[in-house]
Amino acid sequence: MLRRLTIRDFVIVDRLELDFGAGFGALTGETGAGKSILLDALGLALGDRADATAVRNGRERAEVSAEFDLPVDAGLAAWLAEQALEIEDDVLILRRVVEAGGRSRAWLNGTPVTLAQLREAGEWLCDIHGQHAHHALLRADAQRGLLDTQAGAGALAAEVAVHHRAWRQAAEQRQRAEADTAASARERELLAWQVRELEELAFDPAQWAELNQEHSRLAHAAGLMAGADEVLAALGDSDLAAAPLLARLGSRVGEMAGIDPGLDEVRGLLADAAIQADEALHALRRYRDRLDLDPERLAEVEARIGAVTDLARKHRATPEELPGLLDDWRARLEALTASADPARLAERETAARKAYEVAAARLSAARRPAAEALSAEVTEAMQTLAMAGGRFEVALVPVAGGSVHGDEEVEFLVAANPSQPVRSLAKVASGGELSRIGLAIQVMASRASATPTLIFDEVDVGIGGGVAEIVGKLLHRLGRERQVLCVTHLPQVAACADWQWNIAKAERDGEVLSRVSVLDGEGRVEEIARMLGGVNITDTTRRHAAEMLGQG
Repeated sequence: MLRRLTIRDFVIVDRLELDFGAGFGALTGETGAGKSILLDALGLALGDRADATAVRNGRERAEVSAEFDLPVDAGLAAWLAEQALEIEDDVLILRRVVEAGGRSRAWLNGTPVTLAQLREAGEWLCDIHGQHAHHALLRADAQRGLLDTQAGAGALAAEVAVHHRAWRQAAEQRQRAEADTAASARERELLAWQVRELEELAFDPAQWAELNQEHSRLAHAAGLMAGADEVLAALGDSDLAAAPLLARLGSRVGEMAGIDPGLDEVRGLLADAAIQADEALHALRRYRDRLDLDPERLAEVEARIGAVTDLARKHRATPEELPGLLDDWRARLEALTASADPARLAERETAARKAYEVAAARLSAARRPAAEALSAEVTEAMQTLAMAGGRFEVALVPVAGGSVHGDEEVEFLVAANPSQPVRSLAKVASGGELSRIGLAIQVMASRASATPTLIFDEVDVGIGGGVAEIVGKLLHRLGRERQVLCVTHLPQVAACADWQWNIAKAERDGEVLSRVSVLDGEGRVEEIARMLGGVNITDTTRRHAAEMLGQG
């Protein structure tokens, strides 16, 4: 759950350090005091987009950090391990800095992360329902996404989309091939000839280097033989040959060193030189023995080099690039051959369709029980939200031939009273009814979620009286299972909270800033009385507030 939120120079907040408790907490205050700003700051720490307007006027940067307990669910821990992000004492600290120029940076437990990583981590920790969230429920994509979340089928829905695209792509390939057989045949013929030509060449890059070395040796064989003979004569095959001369000189200096040890170093150097000269002599003799003039082999090598360079020049490539060209042509020829085979393309299309059908059937099987459960839960909640006899249904409408979203579309249907048939939520719900139904859906959806912290930002807009009290009790029950925070203007909702904060504006040095007060028992009575009575708070209003809080 959320433990601490620290805010610096964010919009109209200068410095705030807020410690959060468990259960259901209410954030109340006058309109414009900054209640939603706190949630905006938390959203920033959770990866929401931000720009320079987030920075308090005249400051260089805004900074927000949120400290969470690591959820019991092992999914986040596994994700953190995959990202090589360390955990200390089962605590996660998400930190975000936005500079006055608009640049944004993020950290998780002190390690720099991308905005996408911060947002993904935030999805495990906190779920924020905005004050206009019920309007989003009018969209088909939002309804489908909510049901898939309820069913735990998000990954399966993504798999279905992949299979559907593969199926459509296979069908399009077959159709294109049928419409362009002549051009495809010409290209296949050219590619087949080019592939055959390169395969017959049997070019090997490693052998190419060796072939060039052999050509250089054969082409210069006469010069190499003459040079070897000359060096051999100088080293050991003449009267003044170097190798025996060094040996004699070394022996003479050895005799002199017997008289004067100061010549030991010279004697050693000459001895080493004599040994190396002798080794060079033997190595050069072996090399000379292998040398021979071979005009026939030279002609063969030159012919091979010519064939390779001619073919490379023909295709405007270097010899070293020929293997890559061959691989590309083979792949293209294989693709064209496959596309020119109607039976093979039909088989591929059929296989792709079957893969889609299997995945789509699994998705439908996951959606059906989730749709039934959500329908029953929201219908039950509607009975207590001033819509007795109303019904809510999650309809799964079959789609002929399937779609990227599966074999059915998801549609929310509602009847606000028992005399009406169920119709599309977008068409029949009034503003107040939509607020109540939307709140019921959000609360029920949150109960099925594993997210430990749930935040409702003025989602009770459009309700009041006894319905507001029921909503408050609903959130209070939810707070027994999760940490629930709610920004509200309704005293009936706030009175049901386990704890309450007041957010107000205060002026300091000519600047208006937002302040947060943690309310004790007496403070809650005063705040609930303000919410009930407005400007003039009477003793009667206070007694009513105390009664609502269970203190009267």
